[in-house]
Amino acid sequence: MSLRVLVVEDDRDIRNLMQSSLAVEGFEVHTAVSLSEARALLQHTPPDVVVLDLGLPDGDGLELVRHIRQRHTLPILVVSARHQEAQKIQLLDAGADDYLTKPFQVGELLARIRVALRHRGTALAPTVTEHHLDDLQINLALRTVAVGGEAQHLTPTEFKLLARLVRSAGRVVTHRQLLADVWGAEFTEHTHYLRLYMGQLRAKLERDPAEPRHLLTETGVGYRLATD
Repeated sequence: MSLRVLVVEDDRDIRNLMQSSLAVEGFEVHTAVSLSEARALLQHTPPDVVVLDLGLPDGDGLELVRHIRQRHTLPILVVSARHQEAQKIQLLDAGADDYLTKPFQVGELLARIRVALRHRGTALAPTVTEHHLDDLQINLALRTVAVGGEAQHLTPTEFKLLARLVRSAGRVVTHRQLLADVWGAEFTEHTHYLRLYMGQLRAKLERDPAEPRHLLTETGVGYRLATD
């Protein structure tokens, strides 16, 4: 079962970046753009960890830190452009577990989430970053993909889609999950996106795209990256 992350961020670009990056790591990601939306999600679909921006349209994130701490023990990671030491101390005293200043690297965000969860006694399975089968070699950490030793150039969306399948190699990932993780929750009905991009990936990675060896279709369900 995937751990659930609630990302509270009103900047669309940053929100989408965190959502796609966390989804690729195997988290189930929910997003909110305001304090009121975050409170509703906390009540109806409680997360395992919260990643929180401070400057929200209907108030300050500090209010949400206090709200969460009155009701939950889950980890809270604040991500903000504010860098004054007094504000950091105030947030940590209010119950935040960590504070990451914008701009930040996604790798550091993921590392701090893992640390916060570990401090709560939640051990994460080792992150899958490599996949090798026959002539296909994928290294997510290095962002490299090669077929028969020849490097393949993937678009950012193609790479996100492939990375999501690598994280679940050997298991079926449903159409809806792929669409939500790669394009966003509002695209879960746009299955034509998947057909188009899967066709592009197969053209680059399969010896015979019409008879795929690696990127397998599970009819009516989703796709699976073969492991044997």
